[in-house]
Amino acid sequence: MDEALDILTLLEAARLLRCSKAHISNLVNGRIAGVPPLPVVPLGRRKLIRRSSLYAWIGANEQSSRDVKIRPSRSADLRERA
Repeated sequence: MDEALDILTLLEAARLLRCSKAHISNLVNGRIAGVPPLPVVPLGRRKLIRRSSLYAWIGANEQSSRDVKIRPSRSADLRERA
């Protein structure tokens, strides 16, 4: 199959990313804070995702462990105050 025509449904993209179809829909519609929307090919009401676009989007959003800031949990804050 031609690589340019290798397209995925939202469900297939969700399976690749190991998340729900609803989460993919939220990504496509820009509803996840701090994450750029996942590009799609609209086909009427249906939205399809090029496999190459999905992989490019993943690469653009990868973070190394040193870039990720982990905030202490609220319960840890409360223990420190006690």
